[in-house]
Parts: sequence; C-alpha cells; structure tokens
Amino acid sequence: MQINLLGARVDAVDLAGAVEKVAAFIATGRPHQVITLNPEILYRAQQEPELLALINQADLVTADGIGIVWAAGVAGTPVPGRVTGIDLMLALVERAAREGWRVFLLGAAPGVAEEAARRLQEKHPGLVVAGTQHGYFRPAEEGPAGGAVGTSPAHTPGNSPNNSTGGLPENPKVPTEWDVVQQVRSAKPDLLFVALGAPKQEKFIARHKEVLGVPVAMGVGGSFDVIAGRVARAPVWMQRLHLEWLGRLLREPRRWRRMLVLPRFAWLAWRKARLGK
Repeated sequence: MQINLLGARVDAVDLAGAVEKVAAFIATGRPHQVITLNPEILYRAQQEPELLALINQADLVTADGIGIVWAAGVAGTPVPGRVTGIDLMLALVERAAREGWRVFLLGAAPGVAEEAARRLQEKHPGLVVAGTQHGYFRPAEEGPAGGAVGTSPAHTPGNSPNNSTGGLPENPKVPTEWDVVQQVRSAKPDLLFVALGAPKQEKFIARHKEVLGVPVAMGVGGSFDVIAGRVARAPVWMQRLHLEWLGRLLREPRRWRRMLVLPRFAWLAWRKARLGK
C-alpha cells in the first residue's frame, strides 16, 4: 500500500515488509533506489520540485521519523510505523549475511566505513563486504583543485562540511565522483549503503543508479558513524518514545536551527490535512 503525503509517495510498510521488498528487488538484479524519508527532506522537497520528483521516482520510500508517521495519521492515511535508515540497514545486513548478498559501504570520513564494515562482519561472520570508500571525492566536473563533496564527518551524522578540503591533508589524491562510481560498479555489490547526508546521498544514487548497476542502493545518513562507534545512538528508551531528535539536539546543540524545520513541517502537514492547502 502507498500513501501520498504532501505530494510524496510513501510506502506503508513496517521494517519486516521493507526488508522483503528489498529482497525482491535484489532477486530481479535490476537497479532500485530506497529512500527513508524524514520531515526535513519532505519539507525541503516542498520548495524543490526536483527533489520531490526524485522521491517519487524511488522504488521504496519508508517513513523515517515520527514526524512522517504523525503526518500520515493526521492525513487519515496511517503507516505501520517508523522504518529508519539505520534500522533498515542493520536488518538488511543481517539478511545479507544469511543470503550471501554482497554489500558496499560508501561515505563518511576516511576510516569510518572500514571500521563500520569490520564491526558488521564481526557481528555477522557470513557478511560479504564487496568494498568500502570514504565520502570525500570531487565532483566529476571539477579538476584536482575542486573541493570534496558528499561527506559525513564523524562528529555530525547526516551532515556534510562545506570546507574545500573536507578535512583531508593538503593536495591529497582525492578520487572524482566518477572514479567512485566505477569503483562501486566494479565491486558488483547487491546492496549499496551511501552515507553522504541527505539529500546529497539520494541525489548521488539517482544520478548514477543505472551506471552503478547495483540492485539496491539507499542513503543511510550518519549510520556509519554510529555503527563504527564514533557517535552514540540515542538510548533505547528514547527511541521507543520517538525522542531520538531530542537526544541528538542535546548531544549537538548547534543543530537547533535545523530542528526549526520540525514545527514548520507539522504546521504544513496539519494545514494540508485539515484545510486542504
């Protein structure tokens, strides 16, 4: 079942249902994109038609965030619950270890994807990691002096710095975006997890989906940082009470400006549901 929320298609699935859909995608061998949609991205998509179109072109869109679940309920089209990026990633990794699916971790700061992969293999001995690559690479159209893009520093899950070096040493041999695409393509993974921060990761996947040739690619924000132990996830009690956003704000007070999107999103969703505009 699918619902329409502020112009975006959202699949009304729980975590188990999402995993089964991904398994079906992998079985086809054709490229698919999975998006775990949160209020920040959906609110931004109201001002960016291209982003909204990208969301609607994805093959699976889950409700990542209690704000999406609440808005769906207000609209009279409830969804089973949250399916967050990190929860779906961990569930898929567990399934991958059993099924023999090959996974590739792309993104975060240098060393983070490797450590996340090591810990995942330690927990799931049968897991096949096809490759890892940090998220510091130049846009394909830029030369060697171009800035790094699509990064997710360990101290700020889901965000990307705007500095020109991305924290790398001066004059590094930084790969281009196209180099990274070719690296992933050559590794032939079944699952590609991209941690570049939203919506960069979603745009990267959509832009290269066909060339990558990966059966399933999905953005996972700051998940690598959590899995690698660089950042602590909110306690389970906070997760159960849907207060992860509060835990993140307490841990990173500078995020307060971004959090202002939440009440704006709530007002927009309520107005649309109740007043139709």
